[in-house]
Amino acid sequence: MVGMSDLGLNQASPDVRDDPDGILRVVIHGEVTEDRVRAIFGVFRRVAESGRDLLVLADTRHTGPVSASTRKVVTEEMRGVRIDAVAIIGASYSLRVVVTLLAKGVQMLTGRPYPQQFFDTEGEAHTWLLGRRDALRAGRGPVA
Repeated sequence: MVGMSDLGLNQASPDVRDDPDGILRVVIHGEVTEDRVRAIFGVFRRVAESGRDLLVLADTRHTGPVSASTRKVVTEEMRGVRIDAVAIIGASYSLRVVVTLLAKGVQMLTGRPYPQQFFDTEGEAHTWLLGRRDALRAGRGPVA
C-alpha cells in the first residue's frame, strides 16, 4: 500500500494523518479555513491519484465554524476528488446539515456516489470504513 510518506504528503496538511490500515484521519481543531480545506483536499487528491482507496474518518468534535466562503471551497474541492467513503464522528446538528447538503449537491453535479455516514463513536466509524474498503476491493477482484 502506498503511504503518505511515499507520496510526499507528511507535511502537506497537519490536519490529516494516514493510519496504518490506510484510513485517512482528519481532525480539525478550531475554525475551518479555506486554506485548511485546500490543503486537506490536496492530500485527498494525491492519495486518490495514487490508486489507493480514499477512506476518510473525519473527527469533528473540536471543529469550529465553517463560513459560507469556506463551504464554497469545500464544494469545489469535493467535485474534483474521488472519495470512496467518509465516516464523520462528533458532528453537531448544524454541521450534519451542511455536510449532507454539500454531499448531495456534489452527487448531483458529478453523478458520482458520495458515501458518507455519521457516527457517535470512532469504533463504529472505523468498522464501517473497513467494511466499505472490503466491498470496494471485492468489487475490483483480486489485486495482481
